[in-house]
Amino acid sequence: MGYTMYVGPEPEFFLFQLDENGVPTLETNDKAGYFDLPPVDKGEEARRDMVKTLQSMGFEIEASHHEGAPGQHEIDFKYQEALHTADSIVTFRIVVRTVAQQHGLHATFMPKPIYGIAGSGMHLHVSLFKGEENVFYDATAQDGISKLCRSFMAGVLKHAPAISAITNPTVNSYKRLVPGYEAPTYIAWSYRNRSPLIRIPSRRGIGTRIELRSPDPTCNPYLGLAVVLKAGLDGIRSHLEPPAAVEQNIYEMDLATRKMNNINSLPENLYEAINELRQDTLIQEALGEHIFSRFVLAKIKEWENYSSRVYDWEIDEYLEKF
Repeated sequence: MGYTMYVGPEPEFFLFQLDENGVPTLETNDKAGYFDLPPVDKGEEARRDMVKTLQSMGFEIEASHHEGAPGQHEIDFKYQEALHTADSIVTFRIVVRTVAQQHGLHATFMPKPIYGIAGSGMHLHVSLFKGEENVFYDATAQDGISKLCRSFMAGVLKHAPAISAITNPTVNSYKRLVPGYEAPTYIAWSYRNRSPLIRIPSRRGIGTRIELRSPDPTCNPYLGLAVVLKAGLDGIRSHLEPPAAVEQNIYEMDLATRKMNNINSLPENLYEAINELRQDTLIQEALGEHIFSRFVLAKIKEWENYSSRVYDWEIDEYLEKF
């Protein structure tokens, strides 16, 4: 179709202490919060070395800071063509874990390692270009957003339940996608609101883009970007129109209000996501039969393994009660 997709990722991760045997614990190396600075941010030195290493490998780092939860960090690098971005995400994860180890820490991209605090996501900033032109921008539109951008976004919203199986591919992924921690649980879009699935950042011109907020850094970036692109192009080919933007906090809406606004939910667990993938032939086409069939088989095994285990919560909740 003559387009090039550019993607800028925002991967988050936790830094944990190691025990005396070098085994990772759930003890964070600080109690800092969003954008805290040293000495409260005790991970700053490790993060700086990660940035230096990445820069030496050709990464153009745009931001590096402490995230909202204790021990949680984010390093962002400049948007690139989609395949280059996927390569960079894989490299990024290896560098972060290796440099953390050199500092006596364990870096994990697990989406929700600790209950009750924010999880780690990997927001994707997506735009389409034709040559040097960002086709998501329209200077004549009141909001600066082109019809093509709206159709691309509509396609992603339409296929979001099946996309979740790829962009949120673990049992633990769905422990992050719960209300209250700025992770999306509802299929909607907005200009400023951070509770929907897609947000349109305020920058216009060459920086016009959509921000897909559901993916987490455990996803295979090649598959994740492929299914997002396939869904968006389906929206363009079909001339889809997205629903109206939702600027209210969706977490505060009751079920009736969400139904009235046609706001559906993302899958609540990996099993639901896999079932959505099984029903979405377009996303299956993006993966190809070989990857689709083996991915589903592996994830069903993962779900069955998880479902059959007995966890500490169950013992605490039921052992004495019954």
